Amino acid sequence: MRGNDREAAVRRLLEQAPRPLPPEIHTEAVRRGGRILRRRTLARRAMWLLLFAAAVAFTVWALTARPWVEPPSDTTPPLTGW
Repeated sequence: MRGNDREAAVRRLLEQAPRPLPPEIHTEAVRRGGRILRRRTLARRAMWLLLFAAAVAFTVWALTARPWVEPPSDTTPPLTGW
């Protein structure tokens, strides 16, 4: 099929009256759409919960380990009793 033939075929399809859809398609689409929305909501809530748990775990670790404090030196003994 060349470009002109394709264009003519598409125009014929677009000029035709749309075919009627079976009535059960609407109810099936609504059911599936609701299920998809519920799954997305559940996934979004789970991701926020996971993010919050990671932030709390990081905060507890940082307050416990205090990685910003320089560790004491173990190579030189303290100078006491001179």
